Amino acid sequence: MEVTFPETSEYELPIYSGRIEEQQGIPEAAHRLHDAIRTHRAIFIASPEYNANVSPLVLNAVAWLSRIRENGGMQAAFGNPVYAIGSASPGGFGGYRGLMALRNTLELGVGARVLPAMISVGMANQAFNEQGEITSPVPLQMLETMTSQLKRALNEI
Repeated sequence: MEVTFPETSEYELPIYSGRIEEQQGIPEAAHRLHDAIRTHRAIFIASPEYNANVSPLVLNAVAWLSRIRENGGMQAAFGNPVYAIGSASPGGFGGYRGLMALRNTLELGVGARVLPAMISVGMANQAFNEQGEITSPVPLQMLETMTSQLKRALNEI
């Protein structure tokens, strides 16, 4: 698979507000992010957990993307790509609670197709080698399962 690693700094967005949208329109960064997402067949979101919930940065991006109507709108951003999700944390749950909240936001909130398998890497400060590869067996198996599901899903498209 060919992989793109976007820099979040390229898509800096103000906190979503209907007032901002009404007065200034949808930020150009949201349109650029929408273009990047809609041109990919699969999206992997690595999201840290914040107080057993989704990262505010991710929630804000979803909020802005959900407001775009041009270039296929929400369907192009959320309905067409297949989504895979994961997290890593120094805690024992590895961000799992935040992933469940993210799954709900993506599936129920914006109609995204999210793979059943996800990866959460607990004790992340001990789970990777010096090359950045996962060495812990449970997250490694989670990654392999998620990757297999992603390959199958992409072959169905």
